[in-house]
Amino acid sequence: MDLASIQAAEKKFLLETYERNPVMFVSGKGVYLRDSEGNDYLDLLSGIGVSALGYGHPAIENAIAEQSKKLLHTSNLFFHEGTATLALKLTELTGMDRVFFCNSGTEAWEAALKLARAHAGVLREEGRTIGTKFLALEHSFHGRTMGSVATTHKDKYREPFAPVMPDVEFVRFNDIEDLKAKFSDDVCGICIEVLQGEGGIHPVSKEFFAAARALCDSTGALLLADEIQSGMGRTGKWTAYQHFGVQPDITTLAKPLAGGLPMGAMLCSEEAARAMKPGLHGTTFGGGPLACAVATAVIDEIEKSNLLAHVTEVGNYFMEQLQALAVKHPEIISVRGIGMMIGAEIKHPELAKLVATQMMDRRILINRTSETVLRFLPPYLIEKKHVNIAVSALDEILRQAKDATTPVLAGEAAHG
Repeated sequence: MDLASIQAAEKKFLLETYERNPVMFVSGKGVYLRDSEGNDYLDLLSGIGVSALGYGHPAIENAIAEQSKKLLHTSNLFFHEGTATLALKLTELTGMDRVFFCNSGTEAWEAALKLARAHAGVLREEGRTIGTKFLALEHSFHGRTMGSVATTHKDKYREPFAPVMPDVEFVRFNDIEDLKAKFSDDVCGICIEVLQGEGGIHPVSKEFFAAARALCDSTGALLLADEIQSGMGRTGKWTAYQHFGVQPDITTLAKPLAGGLPMGAMLCSEEAARAMKPGLHGTTFGGGPLACAVATAVIDEIEKSNLLAHVTEVGNYFMEQLQALAVKHPEIISVRGIGMMIGAEIKHPELAKLVATQMMDRRILINRTSETVLRFLPPYLIEKKHVNIAVSALDEILRQAKDATTPVLAGEAAHG
């Protein structure tokens, strides 16, 4: 089927949950995707942070081929060798003690919320005073299931599904005084994206993170770190919280975990794990043999190829080049991020949309988040030459936009 046929079929049969770009990809190699017309695109989005090893990587292909010949599924009523192997690796990498495997980031976050509530219940049984409330941050995004969306800040994600899970209050981002004012023994958990993704690539401050840790320690509440987008090496460390020297009680992983196969994980401390008993939570597909085999292969390849150091080196270079571009183009008002999770904030939404669209016209994939932020989540394999291609294209687009007479520029003039 060609693109037009696919579009017509989807329009008839699929729920309209995404506004898709009119491109159909059919294959990929390295950091490039190829469309149905044979055009190659430099991928600086990696499936929204998923394809850490790019496309057609032999480590992933071999793991899929080998495991598919053995076993795909048994259910969690029985043992298979992949879960313990992967759990050992993940606990060593994150500093956590226990793992729950699932299928997606929002499921991992759902498990984290349930565990925090259950843990508070255990503390109450032991005579502690602690409630059921969660504190989450403004601009946060934790997923689309009912618990996850309740801790997601933007009204547009929550209001159509109201009433969502109660007992959630939002704290101003990086505002320690607001955090302290809203914290009490009613709180069972503080929810933090260490590096906000959908919210515009905003890193939490070390001081705020440390304050959250101290408040949780004072009552027995749990500190929950959402690393769904920022984890598994995206920032140059296995988790973004490792940049800050603060250890949470619970963390969640997903996107790049299994290199493109659906997989999530909720990891927790031994203290938090006390609250989970057989039957309280579960999953049919989570932690299956195929996903575990591929996730193990992804971790092994990251370690073998020293990709964390590569992410740091090339990520820093990318940041430097974007910052230099911001000096030339005042339309870029901020460049921020860690490793290969980078955002460039543009003055006006119309211009940001124009840039993202024209980057695709040049066959370079990025996307726009929080209306004005160009988001870069490339495969860990990108090199400086790929950065140079992207930055050169951005430079040209911004220069041409400045010279052209367009509604975007009229909007800029109106804003002064």
